[in-house]
Amino acid sequence: MKLGKKTAFVLAAMLTGSVMIGGVQSASAASARSLVSYMKNSSINELNNDTRVFRIDKSIEVKNARFKNRYGFEVAAHLYLPKNFNADKKYKAVVITGPFGAVKEQASGLYAQEMAKMGFVAVAFDPSMTGESGGERRNMGSPEIFTEDYHAAVDFVTNLKFVNPKQIGAIGICGLSGMAITAAASDSRIKAVATSAMYDMSESISDHYDGAYYTPEQRKIVLKHLAKMRDEEAKTGKSIRGAHELGVSANGGVETFDKMFPDNLPADANPVIKDFYNYYVKRAYHPRAINSNTSAWDSTTPYGFFDFKLMDNIDELYDTPVLLITGTAAHSKYFSDNVYAKIKGQKEEIAVPNATHVDLYDQKDKIPFDRLAKFFDENLK
Repeated sequence: MKLGKKTAFVLAAMLTGSVMIGGVQSASAASARSLVSYMKNSSINELNNDTRVFRIDKSIEVKNARFKNRYGFEVAAHLYLPKNFNADKKYKAVVITGPFGAVKEQASGLYAQEMAKMGFVAVAFDPSMTGESGGERRNMGSPEIFTEDYHAAVDFVTNLKFVNPKQIGAIGICGLSGMAITAAASDSRIKAVATSAMYDMSESISDHYDGAYYTPEQRKIVLKHLAKMRDEEAKTGKSIRGAHELGVSANGGVETFDKMFPDNLPADANPVIKDFYNYYVKRAYHPRAINSNTSAWDSTTPYGFFDFKLMDNIDELYDTPVLLITGTAAHSKYFSDNVYAKIKGQKEEIAVPNATHVDLYDQKDKIPFDRLAKFFDENLK
């Protein structure tokens, strides 16, 4: 849907509270030409230089949006307006990000587009220090700051005049799922939360992978390596790239890398690695995505995930409904299973037959978007 000048102005007026006086725009209305939002330190503008890597539905209007989180980081987002958007209506809204190391032009944008097609205002955003979002340090992961980004996205949509502030939901994909659940546990404005292809990054980074947890000695080796990286960065003032999930070899060496993927995978590569590679490097390559064969995370990223555990306050979800989407063939399924077992309130888990972890990033024939829409329709009341 292409907004005409009149519709665009109505949208702007809804965002800013501007008015027409005698057929002439008031001073506040003049600033509405760029669709500035009602919330302070935020903006909405036309989406130019569109670099989204999924099949775009031209019936869905998309805007560039910017807003600041509580720590002053500018969060870059895309605002998806519902099909047949009417600025006089009040819509339900969802805020979305993930996977860990992806950008809004990839999976989260696809989810936002599909939710907008089903009548929701949807915001897909880049976590702080990644993609187009702000931060002097780049490619740095943080459980707390990424969780705060969800709260900030809620701030943003809550202050859109065409959104009902009592009907806000959150979606976390892959490694941002833990942040979505953590945010929902402490933010009463989030009325329902869903995850897809869930990873608990605190567990994955600080305890390693299911069935291959660090021994106490391996943990000491990893912590010693992280201290060395941090000391070197402090001495040089330069960021050092490294793996966010560190392995320990049989001879006691730390296994790391400064690039997420090699230029070419060996023929006998692990099927899970192949799945990631075929998404990030092949069909959904994006130059701003950490995972798209550009460079690895800042080597000190694991610190935050060793320091703080995501979802320690999962019991504080209380009666917030939770939907967990996984695949029967997903290597990450145990994360969803474990969280489902811990949640004491309203919960549902969907295991999509034969779906792998990465299938749930962009395979529309496997992602149950209809179930997502039904879940939020029923629980955002």
